[in-house]
Amino acid sequence: MNASHTQAPEVRAALAWAHGARFVTTASRLDQLPVHERPEIAFVGRSNAGKSTAINTLAQRKRLAFASKTPGRTQHINIFALGPADAPDAMFADLPGYGYAAVEREAKQRWQQVMADYLAQRRELAGVVLLADARWGLTELDLRLLDWIAPRVRSGAVRLLVLLTKADKLSRKELHAALETATLALAPYASDEADVGVAPFSALKRTGIDDVALTLHAWARA
Repeated sequence: MNASHTQAPEVRAALAWAHGARFVTTASRLDQLPVHERPEIAFVGRSNAGKSTAINTLAQRKRLAFASKTPGRTQHINIFALGPADAPDAMFADLPGYGYAAVEREAKQRWQQVMADYLAQRRELAGVVLLADARWGLTELDLRLLDWIAPRVRSGAVRLLVLLTKADKLSRKELHAALETATLALAPYASDEADVGVAPFSALKRTGIDDVALTLHAWARA
């Protein structure tokens, strides 16, 4: 991304908005989540996909979103507020990572159900950011999650952005191929009403940060 784009007023505004993210609450059940009228943007993805790192990078905070040293052990929905301190205009929801085999089956089943209920029923949900490691692309578990939210995405009720994380691990040619593959995989979830996108992301190289901030800021203001 060129310097002139980075300095654009809308980019600065979107980044300043993202940098203001702050922790609100944590919940282990849906009925513990706050009820509000603001758009809620959920971050989802497999354990080790870089979900917490992406949130921390957007917010420019090292430990805003907690990444457990044991993948798959973070089993709560964490809520963050964005916008003015006295009148937040959006919320981020950091959902538990999924797909880590070492998690006990009972805990895994319980959290799969909590996540499924959240994605299907949460009235405040306005957007989903699905993070997938660029080296592996969308896995079977990712596609299952997409199938679960497909009705809400196709209707336009929930926006969808797939971020291919750790993009710095791929060559330019490999990344282009990964983006094309992900775009094709997302085709079944598109419609005239749907807002569906895919983009590269790298916390290390700061790839895609401006564009993601712009997208999420636009979702919050829609």
